[in-house]
Amino acid sequence: MARDEINAFLGAGTEYRGDLSFKGAVRIDGAFAGTITSEGTLIVGQDAHIEGTIMVATLISSGWIKGEAAMSQQTVFHKTARFEGLLTTPSLSVEEGAQIDGQITMNKADNRQNAVEEN
Repeated sequence: MARDEINAFLGAGTEYRGDLSFKGAVRIDGAFAGTITSEGTLIVGQDAHIEGTIMVATLISSGWIKGEAAMSQQTVFHKTARFEGLLTTPSLSVEEGAQIDGQITMNKADNRQNAVEEN
């Protein structure tokens, strides 16, 4: 599988509640409520709405996220992204126009699980 190949896709108009665990990369363009865990990459599309807990290696977001998010590698917020909540990441990139409302903690990768459990 190519490094940037998407394994699963939740398209616009879809709604999902529960737990999502995956390998590789997943893109969400619909609504998701619950817990997302992976050692891979989560891509949040511009029309996506996610509420809950996210624990992944890499988060790339253009959509709306509310809750707790802890990444082990990096976080990228594109200009249309909106984040509300607690963010823990060792590396953060924010394009002009992105909105972040909450607390940001820059932690080492191995502290990701502890950061979510403490809150």
